[in-house]
Amino acid sequence: MLACGRGTARRGGGNFDEYAETCGGALERRARLHHDPRHRQGGLSGGLDSTTTLAIAKAEGYELYALTVRYGQRHGHEVEAAREIAEHFGVSEHAILDIDLRRFGGSALTGDLPVPKGTPPEDIGSGVPSTYVPARNTIFLSLALAWAETLHAQAIYLGVNAPDCRPEYVEAFESLAGLATKDGVEGTGRVRIRAPLIHLTKQEIIQRGVELGVDYALTTSCYDPSEDGAACGQCDACTLRRRGFADSGISDPTRYIADAELPR
Repeated sequence: MLACGRGTARRGGGNFDEYAETCGGALERRARLHHDPRHRQGGLSGGLDSTTTLAIAKAEGYELYALTVRYGQRHGHEVEAAREIAEHFGVSEHAILDIDLRRFGGSALTGDLPVPKGTPPEDIGSGVPSTYVPARNTIFLSLALAWAETLHAQAIYLGVNAPDCRPEYVEAFESLAGLATKDGVEGTGRVRIRAPLIHLTKQEIIQRGVELGVDYALTTSCYDPSEDGAACGQCDACTLRRRGFADSGISDPTRYIADAELPR
């Protein structure tokens, strides 16, 4: 999901420095008005990272717009979570787009490959996992960029967190945005891509969200939940989430499958 925001007037012009998104994300736009309000758009997946980014955007005084992509993932719980989160944060508009990446496959999230479970936390991120969806971040960012251009937005905030998305990639996409949009070509505006979570640990992300009052019980991270939405507790996403809460000393509100053997 992507989120976009429009903020109240601020003195001193535009400051696009961190903090804020996830691939999830937020898009910031500066309206061409005399009071020069700021606007932000971003991606909201219903997960921990994108929700934290949305909270950051809201705390900075922006009117929020959210974009969620239903791309043929294994379950619809994250989309429903995104709906609830968008309503909770009072976003001005929440767009949900359907793009079926199952046609291409190549991922445990969109095909028949099994979701890896029980991976030790220290081994997660050492290679490209089977849950990687080919070019997903590029597809999502392209959609966000299209919406940003219609809004005359000046920034897209992403909730991506390494190793999911590298800083070099974010910089490259920002350069592309300057070449691929009308405002960029005409020199009337340039979309900035911001990924404030990219260098943070899951522990730091959770701590930041708690500071902002995020209710993480609204979020879902699991790749392979039960039919009623309970997290499996064993996939890589569950492992990273659980470790993040444990390291932060904050109680994990996640509802796990009963008697699930959770990796430590």
